[in-house]
Formats: sequence, C-alpha cells, structure tokens
Amino acid sequence: MKIKQGLIGSLLGVLAWSAVAADMPYLPYFHGKLPRLGSAIALIYDEQTQQPLYRKHENEVTPIASITKLMTAMVILDARLPLDEPITITREDRDRLKGTKSRLREGMTLRRGDLLALALMASENRAASALARTFPGGTPVMVALMNAKARELGMNYTRFAGPVGLQSENVSTAHDLVKMVQAAETYPEIRRATTQSSHTVQVGTQAMRFGNTNPLVRSRNWEIGLSKTGYISEAGNCLVMKARVSDRPTVIVLLDSWGKHTRVGDANRIKNWMESPVRRVSRKSRIR
Repeated sequence: MKIKQGLIGSLLGVLAWSAVAADMPYLPYFHGKLPRLGSAIALIYDEQTQQPLYRKHENEVTPIASITKLMTAMVILDARLPLDEPITITREDRDRLKGTKSRLREGMTLRRGDLLALALMASENRAASALARTFPGGTPVMVALMNAKARELGMNYTRFAGPVGLQSENVSTAHDLVKMVQAAETYPEIRRATTQSSHTVQVGTQAMRFGNTNPLVRSRNWEIGLSKTGYISEAGNCLVMKARVSDRPTVIVLLDSWGKHTRVGDANRIKNWMESPVRRVSRKSRIR
C-alpha cells in the first residue's frame, strides 16, 4: 500500500512539474529566486535567445496609456514629413478627456521634430495631439495608420482609438508591446528622443527645458536604448524599455504598476535579478 502511495505521489509530482514546465520559458540557466514585482503584468524578453526570461499575465489585454506614443512616432516618421516644419498649438490640442496639464500653451509654435521629441521623452499630450492634428488627413487617418501598423507588426491584440494614449480603448498585451518596442528601436529619432535626459526647445525668445519621464535614463547603472512611460488610471503606471542587462539585449515591459515609483523599482529588481550570480543547472537536474 505504501509503495502504491509512493508511486502515486511520484506520478503526481511529475505531472505537477510538467504543468509548470509547460508554462516556463526555456532557460540555459537559473538566476535564483524570481523577483517579486509590483506590476500586474510583466514580460522580460531576451533578444539574444529570443525567449522570455520572466512572464506574468503577458497575454492579458490592458490599456497602455502613453506607451501609445511610440506607435504615433513611428507613423509620423514613416510618412517622412519635414521635421523642421513649424506647428502651432491650438485649442484643439487641449486634453478634454482627463484634464491633464501642459506647459505648451495655445499659440506656441514649435518644429515638428521638437514636438515629436517632447511627445516621446516628456510624454507631452498636446505635442502628440498637434502631431496627429496636422498629419495629412488629420487624426482619423493617423489612427487608422497606427492600427494598420500594429497589424503589420503582428500585434494581434492591439487597438488604438487615439494618438495620445488618454483613451482607455488604446489596448495591447505585454507580448505585443515587445514587438512594438523592437520596431520602434529601428528608428534613430525614437531611440535618441526616448533616452535623452532632457530636451530644450526654443519658443520665440523663450528656452523651455523638458525632462524625461523615466528617471532611469539618468542612471549610470543602466544602458538604455529605448524607453517610454505611460499613465492613466485605467492603465496604471506603465514602462517599456530596451536595455542591455547582464550583457544581454533585453526588452522589459511593465504594465499596471500600482504605485508611481513601482515601475522603476520593478525595473531595478529585474536588473538585480539578471545580474545576480548565475547558478547553471543541467537539464537532468531540472527534471528531478
């Protein structure tokens, strides 16, 4: 009887391990205990092995807030519009949905390239709105092209209702956002804008300095190639990055973080985990 119970226990153990293993990414090593993240949705993708290192609800469809602006920027750049063309902020660019504030006042005129930089690194909503409003065909055409671009990239669970990210109908998954980050990284203008710590624009006789919404770009401990933050109440705090961590090209997606600083804390926890001493484990020992 005891032997039968032991066999049953062993079989249950094997079945339980198989169920877990089926949901685990293939890893040539373990980094030890997985980090505890405050973000409700997370995906760490190793571009070197093309495998996820960590995943948490990565296929859940969720609002993505200003992460949207990466797609807005790609569509603008794909259109090859002159970046030195002046664009004036108007009443139409005011946020009537969430009532967010902006330092860009009505009547201010900036170059399209500066508006693009501010939309990306400072997440300026009026900048993104003005870019879409002055796009050939206007905002509706811009949004249609954003959705077409998403389909082209294989982002099957992504939908855009607007170019700014204020609408909760702008949704995606962590898995889809890895694809968007990888596509956005191919644009030098996006890489440059999203990783600079600040950007100064000349508006008439006034020089206006804007800071990056991701404080990690100012850290010497990080080697970041692309970055974008986002927040609306429906989406929580969001962060996507392409970075080199532990000498590996890595895409980090953190969505629906419950606190303002949680996304940054989670990114640092991920970095510490990946840089912890590696304990190599043979395939045989992993299936015991």
